[in-house]
Amino acid sequence: MNMLEVFVSSLEEFQPDLVVLSGLHMMEGQSKEFQRKRLLEVTTSISDIPMGIPVHLELASMTNRELMSSIVHQQVFSAVTSLGLNEQELLFLSQSASGPHSSLSSWTGVPDVGVVSDILFWILKEHGKSESRASHLTRIHFHTLAYHILATVDGHWANQLAAVAAGARVAGTQACATATIDTRRVSLKVPREFMTSHSAAGSRVMLNPNEPVVEWHREGVSFHFTPVLVCKDPVRTVGLGDAISAEGLFYSEVHPHS
Repeated sequence: MNMLEVFVSSLEEFQPDLVVLSGLHMMEGQSKEFQRKRLLEVTTSISDIPMGIPVHLELASMTNRELMSSIVHQQVFSAVTSLGLNEQELLFLSQSASGPHSSLSSWTGVPDVGVVSDILFWILKEHGKSESRASHLTRIHFHTLAYHILATVDGHWANQLAAVAAGARVAGTQACATATIDTRRVSLKVPREFMTSHSAAGSRVMLNPNEPVVEWHREGVSFHFTPVLVCKDPVRTVGLGDAISAEGLFYSEVHPHS
């Protein structure tokens, strides 16, 4: 993380379209005082990134609830534009910050779509951009083995359908180490029907193979869900989350006014 300040100071030179950050989990072994100080420095550095350049933060697995809670509450979430995370990180985040379904100790089998959707909605409602909150966060790309969900605050992003589909495609090709999807080497593990939420906002969805990306809306937040063609005998799994998020970002379009 020490390179962050150097990196941010050089942005003016190469003028990127997007900045992707990761590594906050590497502070786990450090003292509370170090974590507090470093998170403040990180937030300041992110805030120094020129306006108009989206910043994506890829979370990684953690075991320290206080650190995760600090990342949520110490302005880190509101400083970034986009988040990438998996089912472990999502549930741990909700447990650490007293979010919905935080009494759930762990997932059993394929993570429940409605539970995932409720937590994503809560993150964007509590920490995302709104008229009353000076936050930049408008996008979350959630990935688990069987499916992906892209949740976005309305009015800030476009092309979500292609973005979430591209992330799912790269998961299948990268894990199998093939250039394109090999149908003999992949399978579907996604539930054929699911609830979009466990609140009154929820509705039941039946998957249609001809239109695999499912879209639903809830109070100014759009959700795009896609099944993943799961590699039966994976060759490469390291960095899969990074590849999924990067591919999704590549296809995402930022509204110029956001």
